[in-house]
Amino acid sequence: MRFTGTYTALITPFRDGEIDIPAFQSLIERQISAGVTGIVPVGTTGESPTLDTDEHIEVIRLAIEFAAGRCEVIAGTGANSTSEAIELTQAAEKLGATASLQVCPYYNKPSQEGLYLHFKAIADATKLPIMLYSVPGRSGIEIAPETAARLAADCANITAIKEAGGSVDRVNQLVQALPENFGILSGDDPLTLPFIASGANGLVSVASNLIPEVIVKLVNACLAGDFQTALALQKQYYPLMRGLMSLDVNPVPIKTAVALQGHCSPELRLPLAPLSITNQGALAELLQSYHLL
Repeated sequence: MRFTGTYTALITPFRDGEIDIPAFQSLIERQISAGVTGIVPVGTTGESPTLDTDEHIEVIRLAIEFAAGRCEVIAGTGANSTSEAIELTQAAEKLGATASLQVCPYYNKPSQEGLYLHFKAIADATKLPIMLYSVPGRSGIEIAPETAARLAADCANITAIKEAGGSVDRVNQLVQALPENFGILSGDDPLTLPFIASGANGLVSVASNLIPEVIVKLVNACLAGDFQTALALQKQYYPLMRGLMSLDVNPVPIKTAVALQGHCSPELRLPLAPLSITNQGALAELLQSYHLL
């Protein structure tokens, strides 16, 4: 499977402590209407660490049901326990997910050999295509380009990496190390243009929960080599993309923004706390400046 295009890292709407199913369905419909390539349920933006196993699998099931084959569903099934990641991935495969997103194990801080063995064990346990997810800001370590290349060579179903280390040079390193048909996707909205210009071929987006049409247009322009259009969009929407990541830790600002539009409750699960009153005001002003409220 070739990963390319725009993938939305979905928020998980809650209401009174439970998954808000109607809000989740509505969110997915907006993504499909905007033309996203795929959706990514239960990743970082979906508050996966606060969902129990049954809820985690249920969110994946709902995403597959609501997408109804109209877009790809890349299920977030990674964990810092290899056996748990295998269990979640096999459940997603049985439900009919298109592929799996596998986050770099967090807290344990395995060696690169440990990372290789972890991801290889998961790949061996499923037929799903796998997108690796390197996010050192949350996991404390990164997937080295050499490790990604080793996995690409040894595991036919590991075919992409979501790069969220914030470095364009990392993209250059990955391009040098990985096969030409191996997908490299930006994990940071503001870095989409420079990442794709350096050889990436898509984006796993947070901002597309709010502005899917804009993000799809930006990614498509980049992939078509129309960097004049892409640069104009980047310049126009950079303050919004930056604000959604800087006013608080993701997914607090994006969920609050979608809630301010009336699409869901701003409810989060502890240990995530609501956006401060000051930053709520700043976010509302930012959205108003883009005529999003």
